[in-house]
Amino acid sequence: MDSQRNILLIALLFVSFLLFQQWNMDNSPQPQGQGTEQQVNNSGDVPSHSGDGQPIPDQETTSKDLITINTDVLALSVDTLGGDVTEAKLLAYDNELDSADPFILLKDEPGLSYIAQSGLIGANGIDSANGRAQLAVTAKDFTLADGQDELRVPMTYVKDGITYTKTFVLKRGSYAVDVEYTIDNQSASAASVQMYAQLRQNLMDDGGSLTMPTYRGGAYSTDTTNYKKYSFDDMQDKSLNMTTTNGWAAMLQHYFVSAWIPRSEEASNLFTRASNGLGYIGVRLPTTTIAAGTEQTLTATLWVGPKLQKEMEATAANLNLTVDYGWLWFIASPLHKLLSFIQGIVGNWGIAIMMLTFIVRGAMYPLTKAQYTSMAKMRMLQPKLTAMRERLGDDRQRMSQEMMELYKKEKVNPLGGCLPIVLQMPIFIALYWSLMESVELRHSPFFGWIHDLSAQDPYYILPLLMGVSMFMIQKMSPTTVTDPMQQKIMTFMPVMFTFFFLFFPSGLVLYWLVSNVVTLLQQTLIYRSLEKKGLHSK
Repeated sequence: MDSQRNILLIALLFVSFLLFQQWNMDNSPQPQGQGTEQQVNNSGDVPSHSGDGQPIPDQETTSKDLITINTDVLALSVDTLGGDVTEAKLLAYDNELDSADPFILLKDEPGLSYIAQSGLIGANGIDSANGRAQLAVTAKDFTLADGQDELRVPMTYVKDGITYTKTFVLKRGSYAVDVEYTIDNQSASAASVQMYAQLRQNLMDDGGSLTMPTYRGGAYSTDTTNYKKYSFDDMQDKSLNMTTTNGWAAMLQHYFVSAWIPRSEEASNLFTRASNGLGYIGVRLPTTTIAAGTEQTLTATLWVGPKLQKEMEATAANLNLTVDYGWLWFIASPLHKLLSFIQGIVGNWGIAIMMLTFIVRGAMYPLTKAQYTSMAKMRMLQPKLTAMRERLGDDRQRMSQEMMELYKKEKVNPLGGCLPIVLQMPIFIALYWSLMESVELRHSPFFGWIHDLSAQDPYYILPLLMGVSMFMIQKMSPTTVTDPMQQKIMTFMPVMFTFFFLFFPSGLVLYWLVSNVVTLLQQTLIYRSLEKKGLHSK
């Protein structure tokens, strides 16, 4: 198989991959319950009750009586009615490239509501379908001071001899916010409460496109399912109702995630529901009884921030899997770690991508050399194969047998030119997902006109250079293709690839361009070596 056919194979594999990814986004299978998990209510009627029948509040409007909580990385707005987080600004991430405004992950605006709610339900809960508790605070603004590592913001409510204190605990440099409910029961009888925490967002399209199939929707983790997406369509079709000792419920979007992690040694419940154009996913901690004259604290952690794998893994088991590398995660994850290591040395993600390309292609050099050697040997056999076709005519069976004998005699593997291409495609696809999912590349500049490696080249210079490099590889590679139609298809390949890469993140185009340049260098060196051995001829 010669280089031109290899290019055609790459094109077919690549287009098939893109089509498969889009199909997978549109037709992902429904998650199935396992072990102690239960998925119920296939009718589409979504329950909004806790395990003991207590309805979870469905507060679709906020009071706008807000307090602000600020750390070095987060700026939160919290509604004193119920204590919901109605806005979360990520101070280390700009909203748009070179924007002075921070990125807003959680927000409550007309047409888009995406907030984090939590509360207490049950016999002595303070939140119900009839209303939420109005929590008292000592100030309107709370800020993590210089030199301070932790900020605690208490909000209180007193009812029937019981003091309820909802405390937000934030730490310097962290996107994990602990939400503690301390119930001080000074009444004459035991109190029973159940903490819930949920994320609420407008039902919307999953997002993404053919070349950038990003996902927006729910996800969860349980004892037996490390990570599973649960889209807005899933929420409308059926409710999620699972019991798990370790797990979390989340809302995902490109580069960012919000998640509730229950902090309980007993089993918690994961749930979803959809109503009035809103989708909910959340957790219910087990019902807790607080004896008279005692107090107890219930806790859940809210992660609200970028998809930082190391930090998320430290916050909750499997939360780092929200950085979804797809089915080639076992290749993509090491590539990302290697890329991050290189970036830590060179200080530029673009240069790190270039160096990673040299490393990958260098490691594959023996296969590349074997590929071109096999191609050269195949070209040497072309006169013999042509004479064989003329001698045997339409006897295909005899032709096949004699060809195999010839290959065996000359020690030629007719598929030797395909193997390096087949091995390169998984690496390319894995790197594609690694670059697509890396928030570190968001708004990261390379040099010159490339100000954001996660976005497409604004002037399409890299895709055009990539197309030129593919054309040069074609011209350098001798071909045995004589059919005019095949020749036209081969000539059109660089044009087709250039069109696809116009819409790809510039970091990925940079990888492919550098890879082509390395291929040209390797081709030159290998062909010169083969010419000395008499194996290469134009």
